[in-house]
Amino acid sequence: MLRIFKITAILEGISFLVLIINMVIIKTNNPELYHTIVRPFGIGHGVLFIGYVLLAILLKNAQKWNFKVFGIILAASLIPFGTFYVEKKYL
Repeated sequence: MLRIFKITAILEGISFLVLIINMVIIKTNNPELYHTIVRPFGIGHGVLFIGYVLLAILLKNAQKWNFKVFGIILAASLIPFGTFYVEKKYL
């Protein structure tokens, strides 16, 4: 299950960055492309985010994460590049 969590963390981070790039760069230059990209990547990111949080909850006891580490892992899903940090440092 840890391997699945690692893959989910990386994919969630990538989808988050794609949405940010889409919002910051593409939206201002090409609104049609923005609307084409935002829905599928938004749904995908939402599914990956929920999977990340659920897997973190399931792995909390198995990995013996204390409350502080668990909080960092959950908070990292809200920060760009945060899941990459978690994958490197805690997994």
